[in-house]
Amino acid sequence: MKNLGCILLVLVVFISCQKEKKEPVVVVPETSKEIVEPPIIKEFGYNLNDFTVVRDTVRPGDSFGAILDSHGITRAKVFEISNKIKDTFNVARITAGKAYTVLKSKDTTEQAQVFVYQNGLIDYTVVDFRDSIVARKSAKPVKIVERIASGTIESNLSQTFDDMDLSFLVAYKMADIYAWTIDFTRLQAGDRFKVIYTEKFINDTVPAGIGEIKASYFEHRSKPLYAFRFKDDTINNSSDYFDQEANNLRRAFLRAPVQFSRISSRYNLKRRIKYYGNKIRPHRGTDFAAPIGTPILATADGTVTKSERRGGNGKYVKIRHNATYETQYLHMSKRAVKVGEFVRQGEVIGFIGMTGNTSGPHVCYRFWKNGREVDPFKEDLPSSKPLQDSLRPAFFKHIEPMKTKLDSIIFKPKQEIL
Repeated sequence: MKNLGCILLVLVVFISCQKEKKEPVVVVPETSKEIVEPPIIKEFGYNLNDFTVVRDTVRPGDSFGAILDSHGITRAKVFEISNKIKDTFNVARITAGKAYTVLKSKDTTEQAQVFVYQNGLIDYTVVDFRDSIVARKSAKPVKIVERIASGTIESNLSQTFDDMDLSFLVAYKMADIYAWTIDFTRLQAGDRFKVIYTEKFINDTVPAGIGEIKASYFEHRSKPLYAFRFKDDTINNSSDYFDQEANNLRRAFLRAPVQFSRISSRYNLKRRIKYYGNKIRPHRGTDFAAPIGTPILATADGTVTKSERRGGNGKYVKIRHNATYETQYLHMSKRAVKVGEFVRQGEVIGFIGMTGNTSGPHVCYRFWKNGREVDPFKEDLPSSKPLQDSLRPAFFKHIEPMKTKLDSIIFKPKQEIL
């Protein structure tokens, strides 16, 4: 009996083992795997996953109405939108070449709901007409990165910057800072510079332009010239550039309304023109020749009193600076300011062109003193306001680390960025 019991026990264990071996393997179907959600994409203040996104560029001849019409918005609705948002966004001023985005519903109607106009790389305008019609101006997040560069002039400034792969906008800003102390059209081989400036980036990687020059050093004809940016007007939140002794580097007026240009015709009340039979035809302005599209700068702070096109002047801008001085800029290809705007010295007010009576691309710069046109190069023009005594301690404290950093930069033929 004992042997029979042992045999039965062995059989039970054997059978159970066989059952374990024969249990079917459960295969997980492919459809039951974990579904990975698409990453959330946010832009312009919206979750783009919630829309059908259409990106395009304004083409020549396009209008706000035509663009929305192509996306199914009726003319009546376009008129309602345009009228509602006119204080925020002038739909008549959209420009060919600018990017725009239309956000449409994801259902079968694909109804356009939001229009985003890219004013620039950073600034944009949103027009949302889903429920109520609203418009807002906004800007993409920008990261500011500090850069340093140094270089030695071998032939000219333009070639030096090209060789260093450095943005020429830095040169423009430096020329503006040193406008009264350095003639950038007459630099010499061996002149050299150091500069600390900022650069803007969108999404940490997309370059969005040059910010401000924080400090610079320019050695021209062996003479060292420092420049430090400092906020000297807390009421208007404005800054200016001063040397290491707190002297303002600017004057009330820039020497010229165009950077890196040449004078093609000077102020001359006895000018004779062969085309007019060698008769005296006074020239009450100074002509600065430059390629079409070159920026024209306001030579001093002031308020725009005229911005129009008229006769031989072509497209022009006139600025009143104070009770004594006015300036005028003729033959523009395009004006960048409107009547009533306050402009700062060095601000772009238009672009070189050939409108009106002109035989070549240039700007005719006219200068008024007490209502009479004069030659600005023969006038004893006022200096810009000095730094207030009360701000000097703060200024010297501010520039101390900047000067130390500038002095530690080593001159190199190629750009060095930290």
